Amino acid sequence: MSFISKIEWTEATWNPVTGCTKISEGCRHCYAEKLALRLKAMNNPRYFNGFDITLHYDVLGDPLKWNKPKKIFVNSMSDLFHEKVPISFIEKVFEVIRIANHHNFQILTKRSERLLQIAPFLKWPANLWMGVTVEMENFTYRISHLRQTPAKIKFISFEPLLSNINEINFEGIDWAIVGGESGPKSRIMEKEWVINIRNQALYNKVPFFFKQWGGKNKKKAGRLLDGKTWNQTPQLRAGLF
Repeated sequence: MSFISKIEWTEATWNPVTGCTKISEGCRHCYAEKLALRLKAMNNPRYFNGFDITLHYDVLGDPLKWNKPKKIFVNSMSDLFHEKVPISFIEKVFEVIRIANHHNFQILTKRSERLLQIAPFLKWPANLWMGVTVEMENFTYRISHLRQTPAKIKFISFEPLLSNINEINFEGIDWAIVGGESGPKSRIMEKEWVINIRNQALYNKVPFFFKQWGGKNKKKAGRLLDGKTWNQTPQLRAGLF
């Protein structure tokens, strides 16, 4: 349940929860759902329930076994703030993060309403980076919800970016990630949309990370933006501006 990750902005994944349900337009072509169903067909015991929410108590301690510091993406195959994940389990995840303080943990959610609702009842570790997905302009309210949490590092993932997004309020935000949708049914991401977010982020002195153009062949499309690879992170912020 813990793997070296090919996701460009992290180093490893840790999945104490698997499974999810679609909540917004960015979920339409969910890679995690397709992978979970494939693993179920292969009789992988972790995915006996397919893409239904499943709690894996036995992997909660995995990050404590990793001595080398890593950036760890929590629940690449789920959403920790899904309504079917009990607060008591989220507390256990946060406790592991707090103990494993030699790592930085990255959590990403589309369920910002629940995030905001239960944030006051959680003990927030300093090594936790909390993020929300904003794939279209009508989901920018998630940024406001994120801003109100006690997370030390707050970030936005504009992936898959499905529309232009103007007048982003970057107050209190520490990182911006942009990426296009990939796969056979991927929707087009316009370059102007990416440039717009990049310029807004840089104007507000927010580190910018461009993950990929996506498309049917994401490897061929690459991740260069105006001939440059954008790998800025919150850790490098002091040296960027």
